[in-house]
Amino acid sequence: MLKKDSAVCIRTVDYSETSQIVTFFTAQNGKVGAIAKGSKRPKSPFDGPIEVLSHGQIVFSDPESSKLATLTEFQQQPAFDNLAKNLFALNSSLLAVELLNELTDEHDPHPELFDAMLNFLKDVNEIRTAGDKRQDTLALLILFQLTLLKEIGLQPILNYCPNCKTQHTTRGTQHEFYFSSEANGLICRDCEANFPDKIPVTKATGMVLYNLKALAQAGDRTLKEIEKVLISHFANTLGKQPKLAKHVLG
Repeated sequence: MLKKDSAVCIRTVDYSETSQIVTFFTAQNGKVGAIAKGSKRPKSPFDGPIEVLSHGQIVFSDPESSKLATLTEFQQQPAFDNLAKNLFALNSSLLAVELLNELTDEHDPHPELFDAMLNFLKDVNEIRTAGDKRQDTLALLILFQLTLLKEIGLQPILNYCPNCKTQHTTRGTQHEFYFSSEANGLICRDCEANFPDKIPVTKATGMVLYNLKALAQAGDRTLKEIEKVLISHFANTLGKQPKLAKHVLG
């Protein structure tokens, strides 16, 4: 049985001199692993080797019939060419798909997460200047990461302390914040002693996390602090540091 779906390539591995094993995140079928036979041949049926971040319509065999699906067609949409001109945007995009691959299960559909991924790549691709637009890229990455956590059921609690349930608005201007992966959220000063894994967070960053609408106006220092907190949270969740994290945080 053949299936057709919209897809973004999130991982590739060479299988032989002529073929690849590719992982797609799809709109209706979730994460799908497939063998792309002959993809590395000069006259490839897929217009050459398949690359991470390529996207379009795929046709594949039913992945439930075997461990790997077989990719039969890949009608690629125009590539995100501007990413090649903006190293920070490229690394941010590669980090996003790395996290997507690590934190989702095969054949578990998340249509809204697929849309968020594709929109993230399109938006970042439109940011053409690596210097003064770096903050825009980081803000988009943070929003995608929070969407990813929400879609997989690990949405952090940011509007009140997960331990004592106190709303942060009542303490935000007087007390520091801390983020704890164990608590899965932003904890208050009164509760921080209960969580050894806590990370201190400045008041400004805490209030942006509480009110994500303020993210677009956040400064570079605040955005970097939020990203460091999220990377630490992902590392604790995965039991390892994401490979691309150093290229985004550095």
